[in-house]
Amino acid sequence: MSEKTQKQSWFKGVSNEFKKIIWSDKKTVAKQTAAVVVVSVMLGVIIAIVDFASQYGVDLLVR
Repeated sequence: MSEKTQKQSWFKGVSNEFKKIIWSDKKTVAKQTAAVVVVSVMLGVIIAIVDFASQYGVDLLVR
């Protein structure tokens, strides 16, 4: 098999695999995006609270 034939075969295989993908609809993507944003914000707030609390604790110990 020549290199050109191998490349064509590889691209054909990739093309066939892409045809098998089931893409989500806009409503599902919007819901999942909103969930990711909400969870990310919540985790950011939790990390900020833990950071401020630990900083306050260290400040108390250092004084």
